[in-house]
Amino acid sequence: MSTQSHESTVEDTQLRSEIDRSLRHPVMFFFTSGAAWLAVALFLAIVSMAKLYAPGFLGECSGLQYGRVFPAHLNVLVYGWGAQAGFGVLIWLMARLSRQPSKNAGTILVAGHIWNFAVAVGTIGILCGHGTGKHWMQFPTFVWPVLLGAYAAIAIWVVISFRIRRGDSTYISQWYLLGATIWFPWIYLTANLYVNVFDVQPLMAAAINAWFRFALIFLFFTPIAIASIYYIVAKITARPIYNSTYSMAGFWALAVIAPWAGMQALMGAPIPVFVQYAGAAATILIAVPLLLSGVNILKTTSGQTEAIANSPSLRFSIAATVGMLILALMSVILAHPAALKFTQFTIAGYGYELLALYGFFSMAMFGAIYFIVPRITRREWLSARMIRTHFWFSIYGILFVVIFCALLGGFQQGAAQENHVHPWRQAVEAVSPFAIGMTVAWCFILISNMFFFLHLTLMWLRLGRRSAHPTLLRRESASA
Repeated sequence: MSTQSHESTVEDTQLRSEIDRSLRHPVMFFFTSGAAWLAVALFLAIVSMAKLYAPGFLGECSGLQYGRVFPAHLNVLVYGWGAQAGFGVLIWLMARLSRQPSKNAGTILVAGHIWNFAVAVGTIGILCGHGTGKHWMQFPTFVWPVLLGAYAAIAIWVVISFRIRRGDSTYISQWYLLGATIWFPWIYLTANLYVNVFDVQPLMAAAINAWFRFALIFLFFTPIAIASIYYIVAKITARPIYNSTYSMAGFWALAVIAPWAGMQALMGAPIPVFVQYAGAAATILIAVPLLLSGVNILKTTSGQTEAIANSPSLRFSIAATVGMLILALMSVILAHPAALKFTQFTIAGYGYELLALYGFFSMAMFGAIYFIVPRITRREWLSARMIRTHFWFSIYGILFVVIFCALLGGFQQGAAQENHVHPWRQAVEAVSPFAIGMTVAWCFILISNMFFFLHLTLMWLRLGRRSAHPTLLRRESASA
């Protein structure tokens, strides 16, 4: 029995190494190119926030006017960083959980290059004044079919890996990953057809655009983040997930509720009232799957304080879980019709999106990257100090951006809009101090991610530490 167990362990180790080798190049490409786009998105965020209180800043450059640089910032954040970080985690996790090495890494890598080329062309198009004006869909209309085609190559491989998986068991992370893989083309194709191709009444096109943003957050970014956190928590703590019923209930609740969210953004517009209130109710109810997943994760890590303090992956994953719970709370507050009266035309919506994209999703992706990269490069991270800097600057920066600036600033801006004497001038004046604070916070986040990008690039070049011991965050044992 001991000999059989040893042989099984050796076989599993060899299989994991084979999977890691087969996906090293596409996974590292998605991570490093995504990190580079994240730096671009943060720079554009700084410029766009500065424009709110200093319109003359870089005023001689037409490509950096607020109406161009702000949508470029959001689209780069979503498609340049978010999507690519998600792709890297998606293909690696599905391969590991399905126990299937990749025989099509070259195809995935080509798809990654096409995706990056399309994002670059789309970003340049926005900055040159050829954006569509649709939130999160500002890339020129010829870009979206290219992005969808590149995604198809990735999605087909993921589905095949799931279908030919070894063993009969299916993990909850695989359900979330498969869901995200299938939901993305439905969301992306449907929205683009109705907004950019079919002759749809403009008001309904705006409603579909609002649905698209929430669907992308809750049916693509959220499932990948939750799958990643579940996997990392179970691996590092060496514990099973606390409650399998919570896991499955959270997945199906997300699948049922999330497709209805989003159209509350047009509350008060001349579209069917039931659509507006259905969107508000679904956005409020989205707290249910988020709370189920969050409680399940925190229960699994209960009593693991030392592991959370020491492990970079676990620390970022728990921070992402807290971000998910805050997102659940903000969904309940901001989607309520009484709150929409004050926040509908303010920066509060921007703060909500940042909480989802950075405070929750990106923190989960950072945790996954710190876990995955040493395994596929066979090197350890060079510096615990750089990881700590990345973590704390990100935490303080996003808290300042989301809570103290975007959300509080949004309510302040909304209250100023209720002023019957020069309401919009009052609103601009009310948001200026918060915009200054957001600019400073984005600078901190940019600095933290420059460290992250440098660290990640060194790992891709295989210049990390040759060591059997992981890079831990304890000062007495971490390599600085």
